[in-house]
Amino acid sequence: MSMANPWAGEVSLEMDGKSHVLKLTLGSLAELEAGLASGSLVDLVQRFESGGYCTRDVLALIVAGLRGGGWQGTPEDILTVEITGGAMQAARVAAQLLARAFSVPDVAT
Repeated sequence: MSMANPWAGEVSLEMDGKSHVLKLTLGSLAELEAGLASGSLVDLVQRFESGGYCTRDVLALIVAGLRGGGWQGTPEDILTVEITGGAMQAARVAAQLLARAFSVPDVAT
């Protein structure tokens, strides 16, 4: 089972009964931004913050996170997998990816 490290910006997602680690790396963020149907990464973050995201946004983030975690699949591969927790879990994981990629963890000083 793959264990995600939240301090490294990682999130876990179970697909077809197998746990995968997702992470938004600089390369996966660049690929994500290039593939967005509308706007920039800032626009994507705003859509998630406002609850105005769409399924395409969730899918794009999941694919980018999987790629950042070393996955070699394609967006089409995601269309045929069973995500444990369904669409709501996929949306939660996508939101966690954004939050972990663009925020600094609280650290006791």
